[in-house]
Amino acid sequence: MKFDKPATTNPIDQLSVVGKSTDRIDGPMKTTGTATYAYEHKDLPGKPAYGYILGAAIAKGRIESINVSDAKSASGVRAVVHYQNCGQLGQGDKNTATLLGGPEIEHYHQAIALVVADTFEQARSAAELIDVTYKTEKGAYDLAEIKDSGANVGDGFWGESDTRIGDFDNAFSSAPVKLDQTYTTPDQSHAMMEPHASIAAWQDEKLTLWTSTQMVDWAQKDVAKTLRVPTANVTINSPYVGGGFGGKLFVRADAIMAALGAKAAGVPVKVFLQRPLIFNNTTHRPATIQRLRMGADRSGNILAIGHESWSGNLKDGSPETAVSQTRLLYRGEHRMTQMRLTELNLPEGNAMRAPGEAVGLMALEIAIDELAEKLDMDPIDFRILNDTQVDPEKPERPFSQRQLVQCMQTGAKRFNWHKRNPKPAQIRDGRWRLGMGMAAAIRGAPVENSGARVRLETDATITVETDMTDIGTGTYTILAQTAAEMMGVSLDKVTVKLGASALPVSCGSGGQWGANSSTAGVYAACVKLREKIAVKLGFNPDEVVFSTSLVTAEGRSLPLQAAAIHQPIEAEDTIEFGDLDKQYAIQTFGAHFVEVGVDTYTAEIRIRRMLAVCAAGRILNPKSARSQVIGGMTMSAGAALMEELSVDTGRGYFVNHDLAEYQVPVHADIPHQEVLFLEETDPMSSPMKAKGVGELGICGVGAAIANAIYNATGVRVRDYPITLDKLLTAIPDAG
Repeated sequence: MKFDKPATTNPIDQLSVVGKSTDRIDGPMKTTGTATYAYEHKDLPGKPAYGYILGAAIAKGRIESINVSDAKSASGVRAVVHYQNCGQLGQGDKNTATLLGGPEIEHYHQAIALVVADTFEQARSAAELIDVTYKTEKGAYDLAEIKDSGANVGDGFWGESDTRIGDFDNAFSSAPVKLDQTYTTPDQSHAMMEPHASIAAWQDEKLTLWTSTQMVDWAQKDVAKTLRVPTANVTINSPYVGGGFGGKLFVRADAIMAALGAKAAGVPVKVFLQRPLIFNNTTHRPATIQRLRMGADRSGNILAIGHESWSGNLKDGSPETAVSQTRLLYRGEHRMTQMRLTELNLPEGNAMRAPGEAVGLMALEIAIDELAEKLDMDPIDFRILNDTQVDPEKPERPFSQRQLVQCMQTGAKRFNWHKRNPKPAQIRDGRWRLGMGMAAAIRGAPVENSGARVRLETDATITVETDMTDIGTGTYTILAQTAAEMMGVSLDKVTVKLGASALPVSCGSGGQWGANSSTAGVYAACVKLREKIAVKLGFNPDEVVFSTSLVTAEGRSLPLQAAAIHQPIEAEDTIEFGDLDKQYAIQTFGAHFVEVGVDTYTAEIRIRRMLAVCAAGRILNPKSARSQVIGGMTMSAGAALMEELSVDTGRGYFVNHDLAEYQVPVHADIPHQEVLFLEETDPMSSPMKAKGVGELGICGVGAAIANAIYNATGVRVRDYPITLDKLLTAIPDAG
């Protein structure tokens, strides 16, 4: 099915199942431990062995020698795999770093060997016996130190590297009110609950991988390319994923090393990346340095807005696209954005939940507050004044839907924004200084072609099959809701099968495109199935109605089951999106509000309450959508207050590479969160009239927290995370 014209009325609009707050149908399995994750599969062709990955002990250089003889002779060892004995490997399209290093070393903890043994403990013990001699080379590990070497990144999935509209330089220099500030964000880790894990098994020349991945199709193709085998010879299974946040978009070392280990040992092999290895071996969110320059007239109209961002990555890596939201969020005739990328020898930087906007808004939305203060304007009033209903860089392209102003106004009323004292450091509650802050949110609503197969079984149940993944987001449930709505059955009559490469290729989970695209794929398959059933029952497909397990048209009804008495009826289709996203700016919007308390004497920061107001198209399942938003809010609170991968700039690695020293928020850190969804449908986005919402929740929250801390203390911190040491000596006298 092609989707190249705005959606009109269709069966989804009945909203008898879609749009209802629905418990996750996979919830009971997850809460009872019966959902099978990658490392837990037991239906294997033989008793499995265990693999342990040895990571490189240097960040840049080469292996001069590797001696594995002692490891090979250790108790229980079946094989030792390394670059000298694994054969020639290819490079996956989605990988920047080589997944098996040697002799060249590209980053610290790059996998250089795998020991396969009867038990995990034997494999780990034997790995310590591998003798490796390195020749270390000088590397670059400090973004600030080499920032000026940053190069134009050119055009890519992020669009243009640089944009210029009007005459930014003159408009900024002549503006009556100006802001020129620099903000920094650190390297961050995904820190998902389930580690990267895989089980590999070969039967003849065919490989089956049970692995934790967000993108089954990408994984299948990149595994095949890396191992230099036909794609058809690789089967990927990933029915449940215990969190990814972008870190499992791409094949990592666990999958490739498990496959190589299984081939060498002749038995299935289980490999997971031990937690201390994940931080340096896999991907992370790169650090940024961002310069914001804005000029306004004395009435508050933005005249010039410029945003420059620097980030680093391995050679041929991609940038952190921190300027993307600045191209769309506020009007202003004279505009400039640019991204610069430096070559760093740190582990690979890549997608992490809301890449670009998550860190870009952490800077932009502080800068907006700072300029509003210079203008003596309320931050919300300033944002509303500079709202736009068209793409500021392409005024001929309107937004398909843009309820940003409504988000801010609704949130202000709900949060009692009028009680905020515009003068900082004025509100006290005993030893605590209280403050409120807010920030606008924007996140793209991209779509990707997505396929599905839908089947009416002989017992009148519906089966949905697609290689789409559920990474804890509620995919099983919204796909079931879509099929139930389209086929006129109750939710308990739908079975959803996900995460296998043998199933139709979907969009996968990532980029906030998963829910809208995958449900649209199921919608397309259901349209075909409805047509087949109507013809089978002698109805006009254009007039048929599916409801309460009945098929009705032309004044008569038949049971749905009547179409499949003797054998199931099946249909398969792929939603193929046209260029509506070129004609319209299709985005999601929100407003985040935060109240904090800051201890006058210790500078301890406590979030007291948070509110998110979101406009994100039709909300397919408000219950799971809310969970996604509060998850994003929590993740952004961590980014604002505690999360930082500390770089050893002499040796080139992340020092705090475990969950003991890499701090993430816990329940006690955020006592109250509220999420509101505005009524909205977007016919430009898909037949579902929905958009993604999973990443919107993280966008802007960090700045809202920073703005609240400033309101509480009068101390403006522009370098994340906002830790107490950055406040302690600057908080006004306790007096």
